[in-house]
Amino acid sequence: MIGQISGTLVYKHPPQLMVDVGGVAYELEAPMTAFYELPAAGEQVSLFTHLVIRDDAHLLFGFTDLRQRDVFRVLLKISGVGPRVALALLSGLTADDLTACVAGGDIAQLTRVPGIGRKTAERLVIELRDRLEAVAGTGPDASGVPLTPQQDAVSALMALGYRENEANRAVRAVEADGTPAVETLIREALKGLSREPS
Repeated sequence: MIGQISGTLVYKHPPQLMVDVGGVAYELEAPMTAFYELPAAGEQVSLFTHLVIRDDAHLLFGFTDLRQRDVFRVLLKISGVGPRVALALLSGLTADDLTACVAGGDIAQLTRVPGIGRKTAERLVIELRDRLEAVAGTGPDASGVPLTPQQDAVSALMALGYRENEANRAVRAVEADGTPAVETLIREALKGLSREPS
């Protein structure tokens, strides 16, 4: 999996852009909300990425922050939402706006995004409410302050499908022995979760 690329921005023609990384140019697609933050062509850029592998193509998608990419990944898990629909949602709405729409059940706002009908909007509200609120709070915040090891561990557990309260409880149990590294927090928290009765 290609998780991040850094290099020279060759061109940007929404939704496509190209980044030269040491002489190898990567073609990517990005939501409009990412394009607003891109530098001018010829300048250095760093993007978080998600690779979609299909029978007929390998598609690389670029994002200016981790939160945006994480929301994109959550959207891909929803039935009927592919990369194009996810890209359209993040082009019409920021990650925060999308989270607010889902949390508030704002079907009207969601259906204003091209390609999103009422049934899809209703399904997004139902299936995303818990997961999207959690993911939209992950990654560095607007000030660039990174997450604490505890927050990183909780985020990773939630990405594996655990509820936020379960993940928080498991991480706090591990923290009782001090403040270990993120990898240790995740590993030990998973051990604790696997011992819990279903």
